[in-house]
Amino acid sequence: MDNKILVTQTSMPSFDEYCEEIKSVWDSKWLTNNGPIHNKFKSQLADKMNCDNIELFVNGHQALVNVIKSMGLSGEIITTPFTFASTTNAIIEAGLVPVFCDVKLDDYTLDSSKIEDLITDKTCAIMPVHVFGYICDIDAINDIAKKHDLKVIYDAAHAFSVKYKGQDIANYGDCSMFSFHATKVFNTIEGGCLVFTDSALSENIAMYRNFGLNPLTGDIEICGSNAKMNEFQAAMGICNLRHLDNEIAKRKIVSDKYDELLSSVDGISIMSAQADVDRNYAYYPIVIDDQVYPLDRELLIELLNENNIFPRKYFYPSLNDTKAYKGLYKGVTPNSSQISERVICLPMYADLDVSSVEKICSIIWSVNR
Repeated sequence: MDNKILVTQTSMPSFDEYCEEIKSVWDSKWLTNNGPIHNKFKSQLADKMNCDNIELFVNGHQALVNVIKSMGLSGEIITTPFTFASTTNAIIEAGLVPVFCDVKLDDYTLDSSKIEDLITDKTCAIMPVHVFGYICDIDAINDIAKKHDLKVIYDAAHAFSVKYKGQDIANYGDCSMFSFHATKVFNTIEGGCLVFTDSALSENIAMYRNFGLNPLTGDIEICGSNAKMNEFQAAMGICNLRHLDNEIAKRKIVSDKYDELLSSVDGISIMSAQADVDRNYAYYPIVIDDQVYPLDRELLIELLNENNIFPRKYFYPSLNDTKAYKGLYKGVTPNSSQISERVICLPMYADLDVSSVEKICSIIWSVNR
C-alpha cells in the first residue's frame, strides 16, 4: 500500500494541531448544532471568501438540495451531465427535473451557447458546474439568466479558493455550493457550504438543515433534513484553512511538472490555464485520443496500475448515459459523452513528489516512442 500512488491523498494538519483545536469540546460538551467552533469556522470562511451570507453543512450534497428547496424552485433546471452524480441527484431529490446541456471541449464546463435552446416555460434555474477547478463562462451565464429571469446555482464543489478577475468565485451567481469532502483541495473531513446573495434565504436554509424546525417558535414549519456540520468537522476546517495557501502552492508545482512533461505527447490533451482565473489545481485530467496515442484509456490505466499508479476515470460515465438516468431527461450531449469515454484524472495532491510525477509521465511517454 505504501508504494501505491493513488489519485488523491487527503491534506491534514498535524495531530497535535488538530487536538489543540478540538480540546475545548471536552469542556463545552457541545458537539454539534451551531457550536462555538462551527461559528468560528463560519466567520473565518466568510472573511476568506469576502461574502456576506454563508451557511455550513454536513456535506456538499445536502447543501445543494437545501438551496433548491430554500429558493422554492419548481420545474426544470438546466445543468451539465459531465459532473459527479450529486449534481443531478440533488435536483431530482429536491423534486425538480434536470435538463442536460452539453459542455465545451476545451474546459468541460457548461456550453453557454447551448443554454437558451433548452429554456422553456418550465425552466427556473441554471446549475452550471466548475469542473476540476476550471470555471464556467460566468459572464455569459449571468447575461442569459438575467434575460430570462432565472436563478443561477453554481456547483462549485471543485472550485474552493478559485478567483475570477480578482474576486472569489463564491460571489458569482445567486448561490455557490462548495464541497469540503476529504478528497478536495480543502476539507473538513466531510462537509460543505452555501454562499448566497439573498440574505432572506438564511432562515429557510437554517430550517431545512435542521429538520424544518423554527428555532423561535419550536414548530416544524417545513419538511427538512439533518444536515448540520459538527464541531469536529469545523475544527478540521479551521486547521486546514491555516495551511490552504501552502497546499495550493504545492499543488501548482505538481501541475506545472505535469504540464512540462505531457504538453507534447501526441494524442494526449491537457487543459490550458484560463484568463483572469487564479487556480486551485484541484485535479489533473488528461483526455486520450486513441486514434493518435498508441493505447486506449483502458490499456493506459492497466499499464499505470501495473506500476502501482492508480488514476481515475472521472467523470465516467456522462450522467445522461448512466443506468439511473439514460433516456429519462432531455438534452443531447455528444461532447460530454466523448470526454467521459476518454478522460483520466492523474494523481494530484499537495504531497505528491516530483519524482512520482516524472515516473507517471515517463510511463505515458514510453508507449509513444
